[in-house]
Amino acid sequence: MKIDDLNWKILGYLQQDARESFANIGRKVGLTPPAIAERVKKMEDLGLIEGYGTTVSYALAGHQLKAIIMLRAFMGKLKPFLNKVKSYQEVVYCYRITGDENIIMEVVLKDQAHLEKFIDELIVYGECRTHIVLSNIVANAPIKQSKN
Repeated sequence: MKIDDLNWKILGYLQQDARESFANIGRKVGLTPPAIAERVKKMEDLGLIEGYGTTVSYALAGHQLKAIIMLRAFMGKLKPFLNKVKSYQEVVYCYRITGDENIIMEVVLKDQAHLEKFIDELIVYGECRTHIVLSNIVANAPIKQSKN
């Protein structure tokens, strides 16, 4: 699908605030609310817009630690881990990657004791490297039109 300039503008506004009304977006881009609705529906149907969500504060939800954990799976343990990782409530994101490690995860935990217990569960699958997140520098950055 070729995304025209108007659709990029619409996507920009929706990525800033998915609850923005079609009327407000329409005023900003020069289209009627039904025209915005039609474009958004088409982008949803084509899979360009994958969904809408809510961002929750992990700290206010009772999780005092955010960490990045990289896992280098032991021989024969990657597939069992890929099946198991979906059941961990601590895992916010999990990616299968190239390089020395096989997996990189973003996790949220109550405290250091919770982190230690979680790592103890992971080490049966492979070697772990853990990094505590001090702060977010970029979070939920919008996807923008390529300059190419």
